[in-house]
Amino acid sequence: QIIGRREYAVRPTRRPSEELQTGQPLDIIVQQFDEFIRSLNVDPHSPLFRLVTDGQPPLRQCLHPEASSKEIALPTYYSRFHDLRKEFLRAYTLRAVTAVSSTGDTAAPPAPDPPNSIHDMLNYLGIAPYAGDHFYEAEVNDMTSIIQRIITDGFRLELPETIDLVLETGICSKDDEIDGNCIVRARGLPWQSSDQDIAKFFRGLNVAKGGVALCLSPQGRRNGEALVRFVSQEHRDMALKRHKHHIGPRYIEVYRASGDDFLSVAGGATCEAAAFLSRGAQAIVRMRGLPYDATPQQVLEFFSAGDDPVQVLDGEDGVLFVRRADRRATGDAFVLFAKEEEGRKALSRHKKLIGSRYIELFLSTTAEVQQVLNRSLETRNSQVSTPSTANPPTEGILPVLLPQHVITSGTAKDCVRLRGLPYEAQVEHILNFLDEFAKNIVVQGVHMVYNAQGHPSGEAFIQMESEASANLCAQHKHHRYMTFGKKQRYIEVFQCSGDDMNLVLTGGVTPATSPKVLSPGPLTYYYPAMGPTLPPPLVYWGYPTPPVSPAHYYHPPHHPQTMIPEVVPVGGGSPLPIHPPAACPEWPIYMVN
Repeated sequence: QIIGRREYAVRPTRRPSEELQTGQPLDIIVQQFDEFIRSLNVDPHSPLFRLVTDGQPPLRQCLHPEASSKEIALPTYYSRFHDLRKEFLRAYTLRAVTAVSSTGDTAAPPAPDPPNSIHDMLNYLGIAPYAGDHFYEAEVNDMTSIIQRIITDGFRLELPETIDLVLETGICSKDDEIDGNCIVRARGLPWQSSDQDIAKFFRGLNVAKGGVALCLSPQGRRNGEALVRFVSQEHRDMALKRHKHHIGPRYIEVYRASGDDFLSVAGGATCEAAAFLSRGAQAIVRMRGLPYDATPQQVLEFFSAGDDPVQVLDGEDGVLFVRRADRRATGDAFVLFAKEEEGRKALSRHKKLIGSRYIELFLSTTAEVQQVLNRSLETRNSQVSTPSTANPPTEGILPVLLPQHVITSGTAKDCVRLRGLPYEAQVEHILNFLDEFAKNIVVQGVHMVYNAQGHPSGEAFIQMESEASANLCAQHKHHRYMTFGKKQRYIEVFQCSGDDMNLVLTGGVTPATSPKVLSPGPLTYYYPAMGPTLPPPLVYWGYPTPPVSPAHYYHPPHHPQTMIPEVVPVGGGSPLPIHPPAACPEWPIYMVN
């Protein structure tokens, strides 16, 4: 029985076409449809109420992603529906198989092929299409005719589909078997994206429990990639169709990946991580910049202080410090919270103090905890039979367990590059040189560059609060003099981006067709006959500038008591080299030295 019909035209957010000028915004349509259902004396939350769609895309690929991007809360009944194509295929395949097996009637109608449209189902059932003026009116009436025929032929709608709106946490072991047909790799993610943000990007598709694994670079920073595991290949295939969809202004690339790829990032190999993550927390917060002698009790007090305290799950057992291979502290820790809201509330303590140290807070994931602790275990194992030396590591060994976000990334030019520094220059000299612009440096924002022998290279990168701050700094300080004892050196100051910074610090090479992204310098052209030409290796300390505010160093000229910090690698030891790739492209390239 048909008790009512409604068709709605939803107006696009921008530039509505002439046909849809009379349409309404999506949130108004959702409200009107809900009111229409209730006007028919139907409870939309009753088990008898069913939404039926022509395939998966209307809800999974259209309505839920669009509502999510517009921050529209859909009623809960939009999370349960029936796919008419699947119901049709199940019903008439079952009828064909039953007819042959029970009566041996080979003249019975054959099982249908998987339908690709409503017309395929109408043709199989011998139903004439509805002759209407509007395609959406015809589609609704044709779907109604198919549903009525299915019910008349003795079948019911028995395959409800569900849409998961909450990403559940889960623990993955390296011994687990993962279906490689359910994994995608997402690239180009904003560095601050959490697993919840990525699940929101794939809203409408069901992500497996613990199925979002943010990837870390060898330096321990998020590298803008994530591996996502879905509940089935069908959902994976729909995820691939979101290739180059956007998160904010950035488009996201989506590619196939393998089960081994996922396990290499999300799989845990330590009992310590498994015990910590099995406590049932819904939110994990990563702390960075802790004093190296910090205790769990100090961490608990840090979150319980102030007007809006938050409780750490399981007290001191909910705090896990990250340590180096020799068991020395890194200044990082992971903290568990019982609910997601509590984790976000804990972030309000970002850049608050423990002692004289600013503490940085970031939402984290189970996969990130696994990656960090796995690297700690691998490094410890690799050093069991290798005596430690004061020499830089050999080629191929990269620094591990570095805190994420040490160096920014992206194309925003919110950094400056200093060249020509005296080799004796330290952080406080740079801050004094920058004068009032030093106030705009972010916490842990001064990065000194060293060569392969561990000597200063005369360069430094500075992370500023904004592009405007970096631009003003470069304009006012370029070719100004730094006085160092009896020496006077003019310093080159260039505005650059986080990607530019990473290009230099990782010894990257640039194709000849790419624009110059760093300051001008001598060019070396490479041709295949010459053999590979690589830039000289650079060294970056295994931990950045001590995490205190730049204002802690900076004093205006009328304050003569400039504080002299102790600038040494955290934990001691030699600087770690980052070597360029072992092979060059075969086309001509240029490199900025």
